[in-house]
Amino acid sequence: MTKPDPLLLVGHGTVDEEGVRQFHAFVERMRAKLAPAGVDVEGGFIELSAPAVTEAWSDLVERGHTRMAAVPLVLVAAGHGKGDIPAALEREVRRTPGTGYRFGRPLGPHPVLLDLLAERVEAVADRDSWADTAVLLVGRGSTDPDANAEVCKVARLLQETRGFAFVEPAFVSLARPSVPEGLERVRRLGARRVVVAPYFLFDGVLPQRVVEQSVQFGQATTELDVLVAGYLGDCDALADLVVERYHETLHGDIRMNCDTCAYRVLLPGFEDKLGAPQTPHHHPDDPSGGNPDDPSGGNGHGHGHGHGHGHSHVDASTHAR
Repeated sequence: MTKPDPLLLVGHGTVDEEGVRQFHAFVERMRAKLAPAGVDVEGGFIELSAPAVTEAWSDLVERGHTRMAAVPLVLVAAGHGKGDIPAALEREVRRTPGTGYRFGRPLGPHPVLLDLLAERVEAVADRDSWADTAVLLVGRGSTDPDANAEVCKVARLLQETRGFAFVEPAFVSLARPSVPEGLERVRRLGARRVVVAPYFLFDGVLPQRVVEQSVQFGQATTELDVLVAGYLGDCDALADLVVERYHETLHGDIRMNCDTCAYRVLLPGFEDKLGAPQTPHHHPDDPSGGNPDDPSGGNGHGHGHGHGHGHSHVDASTHAR
C-alpha cells in the first residue's frame, strides 16, 4: 500500500526558547492528529532555530518518502512564504535527486483565525463590552506591501464580523503604523478601551515586544484602558486549519496572491523586488555552511524572493506545481 505524502511543517525560527518549544509541541499535536490516517509529520525552521529544514527533510527521506506536502507555518504570504521557504525546499530537491514537494498556502486569512482572535480578545474583554471596545490587530510587519495588506484585511474582517467598536491594524516591525502609533490613533478616534491582539502563532521576540510597547503606552495615559490579548497559540483549532491546508496542498488549487505581489508585478516604490531570484536563508545547522560555491544553493545571503508554486526553473517532475 502506498504511503500518504507526509506533512512537512516549515517555520521561520526564533531565538526565543519558549517560541521554539511551542512550535515543537504543535508538531507533536499534528503527529497525533494525523497518525490515524498514517500520515508522517516533521517540522523544521529556515533559520535561527533547530531543527533546520534540511534535517526534517532528511528524516522523511530516510523513512522512505520521496514527495512532501510542505505547509508554511506562517500567517501571511510575505517574503518567507513566497521565497525563503520554497527556496529552502528547492535546495533539498537538488540535494536529494528523485524527491519533490507540493507547496501549500499560508494559514491566513481564514475564518478559523478570526474565531481564535475573537477567543483571545474575549479572554480579556467580555463580549458584552465589545460594542464599546476597539481592537488593535498587530501583525509582524513586512517590506512586502501585499503581506501588510493581508493584515489589514484580517482587521477589516474582524471588525465586520464581531461587533467591536472598530478594529485598526498596526505592525511591530518594518511597517507603519507602529504599535504606539496605532494606539495613539485609537485614542484619537475616541476609544476609551482597546484590546491589543497580537497576530502571531507562537511566542517570540516580536510578540513580547508588542506586549511591552502596549503596556508602556497604557501606563503613560489615563485616557485609554489598554488590554493585551494572547497570541493564537498551539491549539486544536489551529491544527484543524493545518490539516485543511495539508489536504488542499495535495488535492486543491493552490494560488498565491500574485495579483498584488511586489515580486511578480511592478509596484511603485518596490521596483527592486520585481523578479528577484529565490535564495534560501542560511541556517547554522545546514551542511552548506554558507558556502557560495555549494551547488545546492546555500549561499547564506538569502533575501531574494520568487514564488514557490510552479514558477521556478526546477523541472515540474520534481517540484510539483
